Amino acid sequence: MATVGDPAAPKITVKVPAGWSSTPGTGDVGALLSGPDDMVAEVTIAATPLDASAAFTRYGDDVMARYPISTLSLLPGEFCGFSGQKLMGTWARDPDESLEYQDRIAHIWTNNQSYLVAVHVEAPAGTPGFDAAASELTDDFGIVIP
Repeated sequence: MATVGDPAAPKITVKVPAGWSSTPGTGDVGALLSGPDDMVAEVTIAATPLDASAAFTRYGDDVMARYPISTLSLLPGEFCGFSGQKLMGTWARDPDESLEYQDRIAHIWTNNQSYLVAVHVEAPAGTPGFDAAASELTDDFGIVIP
């Protein structure tokens, strides 16, 4: 279960693949996960004043700005009545060494605030088992609203 210090923030439960470990995060990061072969993941839970469309646009822009070479594919990912998206792509500082990533984001509203929740998974490109692990981590997740 990923939680942050904000008592009004939702708590997020993700499926963790076999062989992965999890530690609590800090700030807006509710959990850090480590897997085999340099695979990593994090769950962020960040308050946002933006509506779902604007929050998703900002998130996508931030994803693309992380590396000078980047790709982004986007699919709808709504679940449990909350707006959501699935993102996947690659990043690189140079064409010879790249990372692949998959994200699942959701705009979750509560009585007091809206939150952008992101489950981000990444690994060196071509890492065996990445697709299966990323698929499990970014599958529908549990949401508890305090």
